[in-house]
Amino acid sequence: MCDQVTLLTKGLVSFDVPNNKRNNVIAGKTMVRPSYLNSKIIRSLIVIAALVILITATLWAWWRLSLPKLNGEIITGTLKEPAVIQRDAQGIVMIQSPDRNSSAFALGFLHAQERFFQMDLLRRNSAGELSELVGPAALIKDKNVRRHQFRKRAQRNIAVMPSGQLELLNNYVQGVNFGLSQLRTKPWEYFLLGQEPKPWTPADSLLATYTMYLTLQSEEGNFERGDTALAELLPEDLYNFFFPAGGNWDAPLQGPSKIEAPIPKTPITTLLDSNDAIVYQAMESDDKVYGSNNWVVGGALTEHGSAILANDMHLGLSVPNIWFRAGWNIPGTDRSIRGVTLPGGPIIVAGSNDAVAWGFTNTNGDWGDLIPLELSEDGTQYRTPDGWRNFDIEREAIAVKGATDETLEVKKTIWGPIIGKNHHEAPLAYRWVAHDIRGGNMNLQRIESITNASEALDLGPEIGIPHQNFVVGDKEGNIGWTVAGAIPRRIGFDGSRSVSWADGQAYWDGYLSLKEQPRIYNPPSHRIWTANARTLDGKWLKLMGDHGYALGARQQQIRDGLLARQQFDEQALLDIQLDDRAVFLQRWQRHLVDLLANQEGYSEVHQLVQNWGGRASADSVGYRIVRNYRLKFMELSTAPILTYMRQFEPNFSFGKLKRQFEYPMWAMAQQEPQQLLNPDFESWKVLKLEALDQVLSKMAATGASLEQQTWGVQNTAAIRHPLARAVSAIDWFTAMPSDALAGDTHMPRFQSPTHGASQRLVVAPGRESKGVFHMATGQSAHPLSPFFANGHLDWVEGNPSPLVEQEPLYQLTLK
Repeated sequence: MCDQVTLLTKGLVSFDVPNNKRNNVIAGKTMVRPSYLNSKIIRSLIVIAALVILITATLWAWWRLSLPKLNGEIITGTLKEPAVIQRDAQGIVMIQSPDRNSSAFALGFLHAQERFFQMDLLRRNSAGELSELVGPAALIKDKNVRRHQFRKRAQRNIAVMPSGQLELLNNYVQGVNFGLSQLRTKPWEYFLLGQEPKPWTPADSLLATYTMYLTLQSEEGNFERGDTALAELLPEDLYNFFFPAGGNWDAPLQGPSKIEAPIPKTPITTLLDSNDAIVYQAMESDDKVYGSNNWVVGGALTEHGSAILANDMHLGLSVPNIWFRAGWNIPGTDRSIRGVTLPGGPIIVAGSNDAVAWGFTNTNGDWGDLIPLELSEDGTQYRTPDGWRNFDIEREAIAVKGATDETLEVKKTIWGPIIGKNHHEAPLAYRWVAHDIRGGNMNLQRIESITNASEALDLGPEIGIPHQNFVVGDKEGNIGWTVAGAIPRRIGFDGSRSVSWADGQAYWDGYLSLKEQPRIYNPPSHRIWTANARTLDGKWLKLMGDHGYALGARQQQIRDGLLARQQFDEQALLDIQLDDRAVFLQRWQRHLVDLLANQEGYSEVHQLVQNWGGRASADSVGYRIVRNYRLKFMELSTAPILTYMRQFEPNFSFGKLKRQFEYPMWAMAQQEPQQLLNPDFESWKVLKLEALDQVLSKMAATGASLEQQTWGVQNTAAIRHPLARAVSAIDWFTAMPSDALAGDTHMPRFQSPTHGASQRLVVAPGRESKGVFHMATGQSAHPLSPFFANGHLDWVEGNPSPLVEQEPLYQLTLK
């Protein structure tokens, strides 16, 4: 269309002048009469307008061809029993069928029609096959992921899947491919990429689960690698101080807070040479990682006697949302199941089955171990308990769109693939639960038939997903917590450090049994809460390990909100989900107010900080200053540690290792120990004012006045389609509104421009009609769908929108 418009535009400024008596020639120049010129321009403009309208209408009509079918009947030629798909105005789905396999087929049909491109990205992401779709830009990522050979592992796991689950999965897969075939044209993203969608396979459904492993756990054991290096390289007192296990922000379900380490005596300058240039790395929030909140209150605290569960899973926000809302009747019962599905699989991930409600948060436990290898002199063999052994080499072919295909050599050991080297340059093998059969399965599907909380907890060790805090509540008021996922039984070591397994003294001895799995059931408080921080202490903590627990501030604020009430309903739990009070930053606000008292040149800033409002509200300037000052203080204070570590690892980054930095930061801000002062600054006061000045300078760079630089200006939603990163014009028709958002990381209302609560769920089993549900974006990935952004405003504003589907407006029957 652009080329056509360009040619037409050229025609307007360069055209032949008729040689007739209406033309005049003056001084050798041809002059065209105004009436003739105007009529020519008008005709040309009409032609252009007509062409633009025609092209736009054609594109619009073509685009509508990829819309899902909402009404009518379709003969599938496959189903044993019909499946009726009803949708309300928001696109919330309820499937009715007397056969569970038929409802699985129907869900696959829906996922393909509404979300196939998203599903394709999920499977390709963990299979290391994105380059085939988008080209060389994804090649480095594909090579890193392909070392784990998840496609082969998925196929292996499918081969040993129980027959009932496999039949259900096969019906889902048939539904996906049938749904894709029933679109009148392929999803619009494939036209932009010049590609054809590939059929879905059973292994692809497990690959979607493996993508969640890559999202929620480290594919390279980065926390253990960095923590081992810090513990070995730093003086002990500096390590204990800067990298504590916890402190007074802890709010575990079991056990006390950790004791905070004292100020170390070792000067920070002993790590540096006098001519070392200090290295600085901008600090994102120390809690800006994938995580979630969930909690449940027992029947003793509710008027109706049923437990009430709340769950908001924090993930990256994009168009479409990672979740797809659905429900179906449970054949042989009078119950239905509702909640969120992950497109790619036939399972409700979090929700309620009318008898039990459940939800998940990431545990941040230790579910993998790095093993430094002992090599032979020529480096071709590694030592094992059975002697020297050759590496296994497998070649992985990586297809690359628009470029030559690549071959990757995957070097493997008896424990796992080689994923890198440590700070001693020793190769590291990775022993990871995700690699085992226990790591990926469909056992969560069994929760459909479970009718009480105790039975639900029994599923914990058998569920093959990235390890989650599995919180449940039932209709009778019982509540419980356990780990969903297989926990390795470590022998000879605790997993906190990378150690050699060559002598056979350290190893995994299978997985914990149900009786050994950590579990809490009906605690005396009638309350359970988790938010990615440490949940346990003692022997259970030793079993779970530590792979970067969140600072407990968010978890503590939830706990305190629960303990502040003795009676709950759904709205009370939603209120906690939407709690954006800046409890964690209160002491930093007071600290900054004191710092600026009588400080010349900061009167306006001082007033804004004093009147900050005490919450992460979108209209607060003071909140933005306080939270960013703390992060900048953190950056300047820890820069000597970063500088030292980069002498050993040039790309060293704190990552999740900074999640407990609050304890040393606050101690240094209050006590100002001279031996820990960054040598780039002559005093702690100078460092503090420099931190503030850098924050204010960045705010001023936009040109707007300080009083206009609210938290909402920084915390503005940027919820985009994945392809918009490459083609920004896609934002025009797919991006969600650029809303100024309340909330932040160290509070229940977790929110940033690109991460946050991917959904909010509040539900009492048996009272689903009173339940609440929020989801960013909408049900459909198609911008022309009536469901594209329906419900998004409720997520932004926190309106109590219903969990249960409303009056059906659309009905499609698969026969």
